[in-house]
Amino acid sequence: MSDEPESVSAARGVTPDSLLHTGGSDNPSAEDLVLASGRDLTPKNLQWAERRLAREGRSAIDKTLP
Repeated sequence: MSDEPESVSAARGVTPDSLLHTGGSDNPSAEDLVLASGRDLTPKNLQWAERRLAREGRSAIDKTLP
């Protein structure tokens, strides 16, 4: 058994496709969107994120992240 994490393949440093994911199956929260955008967690920013998620859904976070 190897001491290396599961995400490291035999090629050293290459993550196998079966372990790669974008999180597309989950529903991001307003807090997730605020943090992904680099903003502080303030009531104003949470309200902004809630409005954006209501308008754009999951794509709001996909558009924010590179």
